[in-house]
Amino acid sequence: QAQLVESGGGLVQAGGSLRLSCTASIRTLRYYHMGWFRQAPGKERDFVAAISWTGGSTKYADSVKGRFTISKDSAKVTTYLHMNSLKPEDTAVYYCAACAASQATWADLREADFHSWGQGTQVTVSS
Repeated sequence: QAQLVESGGGLVQAGGSLRLSCTASIRTLRYYHMGWFRQAPGKERDFVAAISWTGGSTKYADSVKGRFTISKDSAKVTTYLHMNSLKPEDTAVYYCAACAASQATWADLREADFHSWGQGTQVTVSS
């Protein structure tokens, strides 16, 4: 299984931007669907965004559509979450997760299919 490490979190004012990165201990994330999830204090973990192993398909939570963009670099080594127009309600610990494409199809992908998780990176948006 891939070991994932997130980076790029921090404190930003409302309306600002951050870019989160997720790198893996394995050579490549080429054959993995990748996802970002977040957990705010006292709340359950929520889905944020996901990208297919090909990089050709993405999906987003309604709350972040039009503001966040998930992407993979050309070498399929790092996955990014570009976050724009941040709001205080985006404050949470953000987790990167991976699901081998052999384990689940893109159409059927569910949170439970993600088998490798990072430790999380804190994003705090001040009003």
